[in-house]
Amino acid sequence: MPQDMPPSGGYAPVQYKRNLPARGFRPIYYLVGMHLFMAYGYYKLFYGIREQHELAREKVWSRLHLVPLLQAEEDRDQVRRHFADKAREKELLGTESKVYNSDRYVEPMGLKVVRYSWLTLFLLRLL
Repeated sequence: MPQDMPPSGGYAPVQYKRNLPARGFRPIYYLVGMHLFMAYGYYKLFYGIREQHELAREKVWSRLHLVPLLQAEEDRDQVRRHFADKAREKELLGTESKVYNSDRYVEPMGLKVVRYSWLTLFLLRLL
């Protein structure tokens, strides 16, 4: 029996690679696109944070500028209460009897005057 020999010219090459077409973009394009997308997001984030800081600063300054108005309103309310208290006292006691030990003005214990400071406004902002 004769021995088997390779065909003349040799065997055909064995195809061990897959012959698939490339799908999609190259990975570098995806990487660049992702970085551009993230850069835009960080730009908007930092812009928004800057805007929030500006609004907070404006809020603090607006409250600081309202302090004299609030203080004047509190002073007017205290004066109104004082004169109403004097009128009520005059109606009850009359003018003959003197109920005070001295003529010096002493702030009534029941009325607490609110003095607005920058610390008070800062704490009000936190509430």
